[in-house]
Amino acid sequence: MTLPVVAAVALVVAVVVTPLAAAAAAHLGVVDRPGALKPQTAPVPYLGGLAVLCGVAVGAASGRPSLLVPLVLATALGVADDRSGLPPLFRLAGQLAVGACVAVVVPVHLPGVLGAVLVMAVTLVVVNGVNFVDGLDLLAAGVAAVAACGFALALHGAARQVGVALVASLVGFGWYNRPPARVYLGDGGSYLLGAALSVLLAEAWAPGVGLTTGVAALALVALPAAEVAFAVVRRLRGGGRLTSGDRGHPYDRLVARGWPRLAASGVYVAVEAVLAAGAVAVARTGTLGAAVVVAVVAAGLLVAGGAAAGALAPDAGAAT
Repeated sequence: MTLPVVAAVALVVAVVVTPLAAAAAAHLGVVDRPGALKPQTAPVPYLGGLAVLCGVAVGAASGRPSLLVPLVLATALGVADDRSGLPPLFRLAGQLAVGACVAVVVPVHLPGVLGAVLVMAVTLVVVNGVNFVDGLDLLAAGVAAVAACGFALALHGAARQVGVALVASLVGFGWYNRPPARVYLGDGGSYLLGAALSVLLAEAWAPGVGLTTGVAALALVALPAAEVAFAVVRRLRGGGRLTSGDRGHPYDRLVARGWPRLAASGVYVAVEAVLAAGAVAVARTGTLGAAVVVAVVAAGLLVAGGAAAGALAPDAGAAT
C-alpha cells in the first residue's frame, strides 16, 4: 500500500475500533478508577491501546509483518497489567522479553549479544518512559505521534510505513482521548507505544542506515528517557521504592502550579516537536557531529527543564 492509503486505513481503523475497545473495557471492568495518583474524578475505560495496535498493524502488515511481534507482546503485557496488576519483577521480565523480540526482528549495527543487550535496555527505558508520560489526556498519544512523525520522515521502507500508521492511529485515538477523555491508552497502550518507538529507533540503527540518522534519532526518544531519569532521581531522593508511583512528573508540577491539564500536555508535545524537527533536519542534511550536538543539547535542555519544573525534587505525596 502507498503511504497515503496506509495513513487513511489506519486512521479509519482507530476511529472505528477505539469506541468498541472502550465499551469492551467498561463491560469487563478494565477501567481506571479515581485515586490519589489519578487526575480524573470518574472511572475511565482502558484498552485504547488495542485500537492503536489495530491501526498500526496496517502499516506493519503491508511492509514487514514480523515487526508486529514485539508490538503484540507489549500490548498483551500491558493489558494483563491493566487487568490484574502484575508484580514489578514480572513486568520487568516481560519488558525485557519485548526488547529481545525487537532485537530479533530488527538487527542493528552492533553484532550479536552486544546489539541485543543495547536494544533490550533501550526498550526497557522507552517503554517505561512512555508509561510515565501517560498521565494526562492526549499527553502520551501526542508525544508518541510527534516522535513517530519524526521517525517516518527520517526513515524509509517498512519503518516509514509503521511510523505513518502509528501517527494516523494516534490521531484517530486522540479524538476520544481529548479532554475529557472517554478512553485511556492503559498500560497496554503505553507499552505498545514504547515498543513501537523502540522498533523505530532500532530501525534507525539498522545496517544500511547512516550513523548520523541513528544518533539524531536518539533525540526522538529523549523525552520519555528523561522521564525515567527524573523518576529514578526523585524517588531515590525521597527514599521511596523505584516502582512506587508519584505525582512529581514535570506535567504534574505544572498542573499543581495552576496550568490547565491540556496546556501541560501541549508543552510536552511542543517540546517533542522541537526535538523531532532538530532530529529530522540533522538526519537529512547534517553531519555526524551535528547529530551528536543535537542529541546532547536535547538531553541538556530536558534536564534543565525538568529541574526547573521541580521534577527532581521528591514528591511529598508519593507512595512508598
